[in-house]
Amino acid sequence: MSTTLHRVRSIDAFRAVTMFLMIFVNDIDGMPNTPQWIQHAKESADALGLADTIFPAFLFIVGLSIPFAFQNRLRQGNYRIPWRIVTRSAAMIFIGVFFTNVETYNEEAALLPRPVWESMGTLSIFLIFLDYDHTKAAWRRYTLRGLGILLLIVLSWSYKSTDPAHPWLHFTWWGILGLIGWAYLVCALIYYYSGGQLWIQAAAWLFFMFFNIDFHFGWFEFLTPLQNYVWIAGNGAMQAFTMAGVFVAVLYMRLAERNELKLLWIGMLLMSVILFNLGFIVRFVSGGISKIRDTPAWVLICTAISLVVYALFIFIVDFKKKYHWFKPIEPAGVATFTAYIVPGLFYPIYEMMDIEYPDLLSQGTGGIIKCILFALAMIGFTGLLQRINIRLKI
Repeated sequence: MSTTLHRVRSIDAFRAVTMFLMIFVNDIDGMPNTPQWIQHAKESADALGLADTIFPAFLFIVGLSIPFAFQNRLRQGNYRIPWRIVTRSAAMIFIGVFFTNVETYNEEAALLPRPVWESMGTLSIFLIFLDYDHTKAAWRRYTLRGLGILLLIVLSWSYKSTDPAHPWLHFTWWGILGLIGWAYLVCALIYYYSGGQLWIQAAAWLFFMFFNIDFHFGWFEFLTPLQNYVWIAGNGAMQAFTMAGVFVAVLYMRLAERNELKLLWIGMLLMSVILFNLGFIVRFVSGGISKIRDTPAWVLICTAISLVVYALFIFIVDFKKKYHWFKPIEPAGVATFTAYIVPGLFYPIYEMMDIEYPDLLSQGTGGIIKCILFALAMIGFTGLLQRINIRLKI
């Protein structure tokens, strides 16, 4: 079969479903009387819930997207890719760290109530990172971005912390976006400076997997003090997921050029079998399966799951041409950053209005249905924003 490499729809569909599930599991987190397999497993547990597989899948998709995005930029004559990598990563890291400060917000000492501060922070991100490509009015772009930056400065100045040692904005952890930013930085630079050579992507993927395993065996304890400040290496888990995606994408491009994409589908299933077996082998010698502790078993098993799921999307979308099945949630696949940020507008407003769902929608089956509808509503709102040219772009 022939495949257009401009837009690989199987990646869009996989991304859309993953973002839908990310919104869903974030909303259902901690809801009583819901099945344990939906929730995150506890830190001390040797277990894997649905929520524990979503972030690895998203990192895998980040890796899948890198080669195709770079190929399109080069085709358009844009050769400032290293600058793009660094600025995009820095933006994600900054946003991630900024919003982790919500966890230590001191509402009694601060100028603004926490929900107001959080919602205004989200608004500033919208103003700064709105995709202004559709407008030719430079003054409008600069004015709105300037307002966003000014608002962000005011919010940073007004912030007060509950931590006596760090009364102002401070580093707590990288946040989800920050972790994605570090993984993207490392893996994108590897891909770019290696010229996309397949064996280098495979070697980097193996390196990060084994780095993660060796870290949990205690061989890299001397690096522990650096982890609080630098996540370039971390324990290798985030980069392992992303490099797996980069490797699969490069393999996809090579095989699609030769009209042999079926070999990729077979190869991914074989790789997943190997990783599943390795994951359950190391499970008993490296801390079990745990997302919170980034254990090797979690890395290997979740990578295998991502491979199997993406192989399914290749079959459904690229072979069977059923992309229309995913049209209702398409905005989550093509305006993903917007879909990720949009709930951050809703939650503070919901908290300020002091609205409570009825018991039927706050637990059990009713709660699950509510969370599904909420995820669909957030994606629908993203699609509505997209139709009026409101879309975030990092």
